Amino acid sequence: MSQEKLIALVTGASKGIGHAIAVALSSAGYHVVGAARGDIAPLAGMEPQRCDVADADQVAALFDGIRQRHGALHLLVNNAGIAGGAAFASAREAAEWDGILATNLTGTYLCCRAAADLLPDHAGRIVNIASVLGLRGAPDQVAYTAAKHGVVGLTRALAQALGPRGITVNAICPGWVDTAMAQARYADLGITAADAAAMAPTGRVTQPEEVAAMVLYLASAAAANVTGQALVIDGGASG
Repeated sequence: MSQEKLIALVTGASKGIGHAIAVALSSAGYHVVGAARGDIAPLAGMEPQRCDVADADQVAALFDGIRQRHGALHLLVNNAGIAGGAAFASAREAAEWDGILATNLTGTYLCCRAAADLLPDHAGRIVNIASVLGLRGAPDQVAYTAAKHGVVGLTRALAQALGPRGITVNAICPGWVDTAMAQARYADLGITAADAAAMAPTGRVTQPEEVAAMVLYLASAAAANVTGQALVIDGGASG
């Protein structure tokens, strides 16, 4: 992939994994468009944009702006997502369903669809941040599990659809990652960070920067023939 004015869009870039990805891409020389529903802390080399990926009109406006300002997009990282955990068929689970599916799955689809004609043939990359729950089930995270399975399926379908153009589409499936979202889930589950770390043979949770490093690899020329994959990073917990 040419290193001349590479443009990357990272959704959910205001914190956690998304912010770490934006930092890594900026450090690697990308001009990063960082999208989020809320404010984004200033970052050298990043252009902040407000966007709720669950809103089709906002997604269209985001990509129209990228087209007008930059003319192309080389890398799309679909990271925006929300968590939720409740027992199946409970009132809370039912209330969470639409919002989680709209952001985590439909939002990813809307961004992929909008990016398709901006991504250059034989150089474009899409990386979807899924989850280990995109590959297995969790009884207290029905909506989240369904959405992340959908992201993995979407990734595989788009790899087939965009492969003839030389555009790769991959998913990263993290386990526990050291973020504020994970801390909130620990509280929901009544566990500690040490408990989460002990679930992995490596004895620790993943750092956001490690997920970002995987994005850099998938965006690189070295991964030009890697597509349709769901790559797990969880310290061996699901092995």
